[in-house]
Amino acid sequence: MPDLDLPSIAKVLQSHGLRTQKKFGQHFLFDLNLTEKIVRLAGISADDFVFEIGPGPGGLTRPLLATGAKVFAIETDSRFEPILQQLHDHFENRLSWVLDDALKINLDLLADGKPYQIVANLPYNVGTALLINWLTAAQPNWTALTLMFQLEVAQRIVARPTDAHYGRLSILTAAMAEANLIMKVPASAFTPPPKVESAVVHLTPLPKTKRFDDLDTLARLTGLAFGQKRKMLRASLKPLNEELGEDISIWLQNIGIDPKARPETLSPNEFMKMANQLRAKL
Repeated sequence: MPDLDLPSIAKVLQSHGLRTQKKFGQHFLFDLNLTEKIVRLAGISADDFVFEIGPGPGGLTRPLLATGAKVFAIETDSRFEPILQQLHDHFENRLSWVLDDALKINLDLLADGKPYQIVANLPYNVGTALLINWLTAAQPNWTALTLMFQLEVAQRIVARPTDAHYGRLSILTAAMAEANLIMKVPASAFTPPPKVESAVVHLTPLPKTKRFDDLDTLARLTGLAFGQKRKMLRASLKPLNEELGEDISIWLQNIGIDPKARPETLSPNEFMKMANQLRAKL
């Protein structure tokens, strides 16, 4: 249930004279029942340390703090600092924050080696970049990510081979984590409403022995393959001919990949196999 000792999110914004700013990609969630559901699905408990990106007026921050967890928020918009201070005071100093760009912050350093979760309604304009940062961190200590994206991005994250949304992001995610789309959120839930639906994705890291250890090579390979998605691999990967010192079709055949295959038909494991072979060759 919403905390009755706190005014509604709408009243908080009104009292501070705040409105969304387009440059920050802001869309606020006023419905605390919805944000509480997100926190429940994330499985947050009092024992957790949680990073939240872009808390804004605190629609998601409140139910996170209500679990008893310690929350560290990263916010680029200094207008919200007085609201964060109020939540800090109300929830027994369990909220900390920094005014900075989340793209520039190493969360593992901030957590000082402690395991953590990330729960966030991510700005559309930086959501994918943030996810890739967290997936490719040198030694990630996150135990789960519960993140809201625009629906199309969420579908790309969880897609499987032959799905319409399957691509580079699907494979990079599968190399590091198990990902599931856990709820959809209509545009009408936000103020102001965005032009598209949103969805929440929950990711848990694979065991260390099952994570792929060279995401740079995998990213390069998938970038070439899906940059020309409708072409066969022998065409989309042709730029590698010179580096390999042989025709890409022959190289693919030698490692057991059909040169005529299109990228959307290959599994993440097949792309990881190609990346391993490419790294060994170069």
